[in-house]
Amino acid sequence: MANVAIRKPALAGRLGGSATVRLTTAPAASRVALRAPAESLAALSSALGLPVPTAPKTSGRAGARSVLWIGPDEWLLIDEDGADLMTVLSSVGAVHSATDVSHRNLAIIVSGPGAEKTLAAGCPQDLSLSSFPVGAASRTILGKAEIVLLRTDKDTFRVECWRSFSDYVFGLLAEAAEDAGH
Repeated sequence: MANVAIRKPALAGRLGGSATVRLTTAPAASRVALRAPAESLAALSSALGLPVPTAPKTSGRAGARSVLWIGPDEWLLIDEDGADLMTVLSSVGAVHSATDVSHRNLAIIVSGPGAEKTLAAGCPQDLSLSSFPVGAASRTILGKAEIVLLRTDKDTFRVECWRSFSDYVFGLLAEAAEDAGH
């Protein structure tokens, strides 16, 4: 019998939180870094089944698929059902660049009444509900790591980070969650 290595997912078994915050690792998802000029957005929106947002700090969602605006001509696509986004985008006859980053990223869900305070411990961005409403998305930093942040509900955030920084990001969030719980 051959030795078969079983790959352990990043952050497998990690738990964190406090009385006011829960930290969970999001299930695996498909992710694509998308770049495109404005004249390609209608064709891309049609292929993806939802409008590609054009305003800073915004996102769009349809079913399990989200499109997050992270720059003037740059978006992060996330499909929580694991759809093959590269195949979807390969049929678009408009100018664009798509890179599958599914194995580079992972997401940590920060939820509960102390979620905003937990993230604020390491993120310089104003995360108040009035400045960062539900659906807001932004590329920012958490401590020393670059993240993409999405507010999915009043007290819930999705923190996208590179796997190589995931232990650091989770540890920082866990420590901040403890502080937020006091």
